[in-house]
Amino acid sequence: MAAVEAPAYTVVQADDGKDQPTLQELRAQLENGKEEVKIDAMKRILVIMLNGDPMPQLLMHIIRFIMPSKNKALKKLLLLYWEVCPKTNPDGKLKQEMVLVVNAIRNDLLHPNEFIRGQSLRFLCKLKEGEILEPLVPSVRECLKHRHAYVRKNAVLAIYGIYKNFDYLIPDAPETIEEYIATEADHSCRRNALIMLVNSKLSVAVQFFNTISQQIVNLDETFQLAVIELIRKDSRNPTADKAKYIQTIFMLLTVSSASVRYEAASTLVNLTSHVSAIKAAVSCYIELAVKEADNNVKLIVLDRINELREKHDRVLDEQVMDILRVVSSPDIEVRKKCLSMAMELVSSRNVDEVVSFLKKELLKTHDQDYEKNNEYRQLIIQAIHSCAIKFSEVADSVVHVLMEFLGDSNTASAVDVVSFVREVVEKFPQLRVPIISRLLDTFHEMRTGRVFRGALWIIGEYAADLKTIEEAFRQIRAAIGEVPILAAEQRLLEEQHHDGDHAQPAADGKDKKPASGGAPRVLADGTYATESALATTLGKIDPSKLSSKPPLRALILGGDFFVGAVLSTALTKLALRYSSLINHPAKSNAVKTEAMLIMTSILRVGKSEIVTAHIDEDSNSRILTCLRLLSTSPPEASMTSAFLEDCRAAFTSLVTSSEKTKQKKNKEKQGVKVQTDDVISFRFLKTKKALGEGTDEVETDLMRATGSADRGDEYVSKLDRVVQLTGYSDPVYAEAYVTVHQYDILLDILVVNQTNDTLQNMTVEFSTLGDLKLVERPQPHTIAPRGFHSIKANIKVSSTETGVIYGNIVYDGPTSIEAHCVILNDIHIDIMDYIKPATCTETQFRLMWSEFEWENKVNVNTNMTDLRAYLGHIMKSTNLNCLTPEHALAGECGFLAANLYARSSLARTRSPTSVWSSRAPTRSLGISG
Repeated sequence: MAAVEAPAYTVVQADDGKDQPTLQELRAQLENGKEEVKIDAMKRILVIMLNGDPMPQLLMHIIRFIMPSKNKALKKLLLLYWEVCPKTNPDGKLKQEMVLVVNAIRNDLLHPNEFIRGQSLRFLCKLKEGEILEPLVPSVRECLKHRHAYVRKNAVLAIYGIYKNFDYLIPDAPETIEEYIATEADHSCRRNALIMLVNSKLSVAVQFFNTISQQIVNLDETFQLAVIELIRKDSRNPTADKAKYIQTIFMLLTVSSASVRYEAASTLVNLTSHVSAIKAAVSCYIELAVKEADNNVKLIVLDRINELREKHDRVLDEQVMDILRVVSSPDIEVRKKCLSMAMELVSSRNVDEVVSFLKKELLKTHDQDYEKNNEYRQLIIQAIHSCAIKFSEVADSVVHVLMEFLGDSNTASAVDVVSFVREVVEKFPQLRVPIISRLLDTFHEMRTGRVFRGALWIIGEYAADLKTIEEAFRQIRAAIGEVPILAAEQRLLEEQHHDGDHAQPAADGKDKKPASGGAPRVLADGTYATESALATTLGKIDPSKLSSKPPLRALILGGDFFVGAVLSTALTKLALRYSSLINHPAKSNAVKTEAMLIMTSILRVGKSEIVTAHIDEDSNSRILTCLRLLSTSPPEASMTSAFLEDCRAAFTSLVTSSEKTKQKKNKEKQGVKVQTDDVISFRFLKTKKALGEGTDEVETDLMRATGSADRGDEYVSKLDRVVQLTGYSDPVYAEAYVTVHQYDILLDILVVNQTNDTLQNMTVEFSTLGDLKLVERPQPHTIAPRGFHSIKANIKVSSTETGVIYGNIVYDGPTSIEAHCVILNDIHIDIMDYIKPATCTETQFRLMWSEFEWENKVNVNTNMTDLRAYLGHIMKSTNLNCLTPEHALAGECGFLAANLYARSSLARTRSPTSVWSSRAPTRSLGISG
């Protein structure tokens, strides 16, 4: 059997640049007469011992040359040495040298210097050997009467430590402290005494509390915390005076100490669930979150408020405006958590106040010089979006405010505004006319392609009357500039070229001749056209000059032909709807002609040489489809229905599906947790057999804390995760159980000595590949013949990449000359242990997708024939969650595209993935991630 493991102490990393001193060198330094040399030697000895070498050979040298010293630094190092050095023989009996140590400690306990006395008393709290403590008890008792408070408070802690571990050494300790605390005046001493009484004799502590309950507000902060601990512990007693405790806690909510107020608020909600108590606790938390400068404190306090919100939702509705005060913090994470919680508390009673506050904050983002101002603005826009969709009465008041940000330079904020407007015009038909009118007024202010695409889609779908359609055509024509685009741009390039020729003389002294036109060409329709040589000699459009052009024109010339395809679709919808509303063929044909001219201009400029990137096949095909539909007279009924009806029906189903998903989540949150006829469980009235039936939440937590829950499942899961490191025929058999935590990996290694010899200095050495780092080196051990030992090793994880852990076992043979080595099998750490399914909005997904510069496309050959089944297989294998709504995946068309998302347990890594699949003869499917 393996020996009992020694107590664990702090591991101090030794300096690798220096050689480890030998025993002879350390002895020489200890014998040196200079105190500085001895101090350096003691520090080296402590580092070596803390890293696993007990160095018993130096015990007598330290007793002889260090213990008599009066230097305070040496005495402190000496106490650290007594704490970590082995004090017993292998048979468990106390070493004889410890008699000298006990005598020295007794002298220090009676030393005239209060610092030495106090340090010695603190040291006694850490001793676990009763034979050493027994002769020191009378000296500790005497220290309770010392004149200095520093000695007395440490004496109380020493008595508490001795009584907790060896109560037979001081059987009257509670009575002694009871007499002591009644006469003590120092707050720190009384605090230590109260803590001991709370943990040793609670009834005496309660009696003392009753005598000072009215004075607690004026006492020291540490004493107030001790009182709160007393209340928290005694409140579980059925006979406790909870009314008095609640009154005291209410008094402590008003003290100046932040830590006391936080603990008091936490204790108050545990004592009672009354509405006034919950409100008082939340108010206290809010004041802490507003006034405390540390962002970590703010986040912790907001977590506590959120826990109360989940349990007492309706109670906190009135305090939502107070919670929003926390957004004054400059930290974006604090603001994000505060706004998220406030959105959960919004109701019809407070929505007007909340929206008014959010509008003020939104306007402030124009003037604030804040590092993450754009991100904060996006958070506010999303919050207003959430309020407006939940409560239609505020949608009209906020939609026009938000539309002012359509021209925002921050693309994400502007896209959120477009998404909000799109959802509002769908859900609130009465707002469509003013919203479309406002959208057309701000059309020239938009700058980014994503915003234009959303705005064009809205105009194409919801511009339903003649006046609005005509205004839409005017605004689009103004935003695209002169058409045909190609001819106008070529003319500008030609003018610039001629201006450059006249301004700069030729190198040979002769004027350059302008390029002549080419020969006439016959086009497909039989007409003639002249192709200018300038089209190929003038080069491409300078991207720096696009900012001076109309916005839509600049985007198309810059290569964003997706906007051109969306524009063509919007123009087609407007033209078809205009034709159905007006009974004037000439006007109808004029509108169609204008739309077709713009589409043709986009196609021609996309295939010309003046743009940096040619038009893509998808956009080209989409624009040609629109041209073909408008050129057909009368238009095909099926195509007209697809443009004017099916597109909106698809968006309506998307909004409906989103609402159903939200309602389902709300029902799950608000579901009945306890039925009226459920059995009330009394833990103390149950037998052991009945404890497993219908246990409540507290009972479940207790079982988990004591490790008695799911024992069978725990063992089964451990067996599944055991990795064999060596073979059965090796002299040392080893296997490891790998536990993956959030930030580290714990290896629990079982080492078995399969020989008849004692393995000395047996060490397991590890190295890592990838972003893994060994936290501490396992210490050497000695294993008896046929014995075994358990060794633990921690490995820090810094990223979600697959890593490899490899190593060997080194040990000494029967003679110190021999050394043996057993190579271990590699341990592969799977990335899937860190990846967890998660959700995010479409905007967040697209933003992350654009931020990640890498993109991998993988073609997969599979025997699976069902696309949905293959998607489920990918989600199960990669721990990814599907963001694409269920209705969008419905149907059978031979093609499937879906967005998947996951987060790592490191809480800072995201994994957006796009999956597209097509039914081809080779069953080839693709993944982009």
